[in-house]
Amino acid sequence: MEWTDIIITAIKTAVIYLGMVQVVPIMLIVERRGAALMQDRPGPNRVGPFGLFQPVADVIKMMMKEVTIPRQVNKALYLLGPFLVLFPASLVVAALPFGDFFTVFEKNYPLQVANIDVGVLYILAIGSLGIYGILFGGWASNNKFSLMGAMRSSSQIISYEIPLGLAACSAVLWYGHFNLREMVYTQEGTLMGVLPNWGIFYQPLGFLLFFISAFAETNRLPFDLPETEAELVAGFHTEYGPMDFGTFFMAEYMNMATMSGLMVAMYFGGWHLPWISDATLLQWLGSRNLLAALQVLSVVVKISFFMLVFVWVRWTLPRFRFDQLMRLAWRNLIPLGLINLVITAVIMYFRGAA
Repeated sequence: MEWTDIIITAIKTAVIYLGMVQVVPIMLIVERRGAALMQDRPGPNRVGPFGLFQPVADVIKMMMKEVTIPRQVNKALYLLGPFLVLFPASLVVAALPFGDFFTVFEKNYPLQVANIDVGVLYILAIGSLGIYGILFGGWASNNKFSLMGAMRSSSQIISYEIPLGLAACSAVLWYGHFNLREMVYTQEGTLMGVLPNWGIFYQPLGFLLFFISAFAETNRLPFDLPETEAELVAGFHTEYGPMDFGTFFMAEYMNMATMSGLMVAMYFGGWHLPWISDATLLQWLGSRNLLAALQVLSVVVKISFFMLVFVWVRWTLPRFRFDQLMRLAWRNLIPLGLINLVITAVIMYFRGAA
């Protein structure tokens, strides 16, 4: 690999990761303003125009607060917990495709940190490691509410990883690839000349299972039982101070963005625009790099839509009881996931026979 390749790849990677990090301050203001809109109140409107600088004020406040560590904690695991939640959330971004490729010095570079052949397995495997940070933080805090929140989170994430994995298996079976880029390539064009050739029209039940499980995997309402303030104060991060709490918070939003990106790649055509092929767009724009910018914009818009849905659901649906949450996974979603997998396998068998 030449030095120019190394430099361009490093810049591309830095831009992608910095873009994902910006999800956190943007979602802070979206979450607050969205909640205010749905509850018919102003929301933050004092810091900066329309309250847009409120996330900056929040970060400054958190940085200026005193960091205190309770006496009876297991200090090593207590400090390790937030890192083990944020680190896997950062790693999974590498497999998400944000576009086809761009050209520099007549060389093509994919709009992706790493084109991993088993991208779906990589995201599911690395993403599941975040539970160790939650368990470490909850147990090491030496607080019964933190421990209960950590145990709830572990049982919830393990339970909902099964329907999530079954939905992903059905998609992999349909596309014939574990590679997310190859999945996106398959979704170009139209279905019957009317609908976009997106995975949601081939795997509607799989998408529904994946969509519901994504809320549980990210501890979002109505599945936020691990940190429900009415029962557990704040759950697994009750004993954490400002910056450590901010790390947990950052990991949650990055996981939301990752889940949204995965749904976009598997079910909503990735960077493809509906009814318009990349070849047609390239002919209109006349530049591969302009097409790459448009593809990135397409992915960002689709991810933003799902992030807004996360906020919308939070202020629309009430929280489940824990027994309802577990029953939904084991009695409903997992059987439906198995049925969907069998139906997909049968369709693929007859499709291949034909």
